[in-house]
Amino acid sequence: MSIQLISTAHAAAAAPQGGAESTLLNVLPLVVMFVILWLVMIRPQMKRQKEARAMIAALAKGDEVVTSGGLVGRVTRMGDNYLSLEVASKVEVQVQRSAISTVLPKGTLKFES
Repeated sequence: MSIQLISTAHAAAAAPQGGAESTLLNVLPLVVMFVILWLVMIRPQMKRQKEARAMIAALAKGDEVVTSGGLVGRVTRMGDNYLSLEVASKVEVQVQRSAISTVLPKGTLKFES
């Protein structure tokens, strides 16, 4: 019984040599996955953040808003980082600008005097 072993050098020579096209084919799936990730997750998130910043920058006195905590009120005073919301007749609370999640249509809130 004679067992023939292929020498390492002979086996390496028989293996296909990787060239530029082989490297490209190895990297291509990673590039495709990154492009899909960009289109499906990253780009829409960046768009939402841009819209939220524009909404917060456009806030004005008298706007009716909803905070991220669910508080609903009308903007009565504005500062650089904080604003005052009238949540009931003659009841005001102070919240951060970044806590505003939605601007409601005018006339949504009706406070009783």
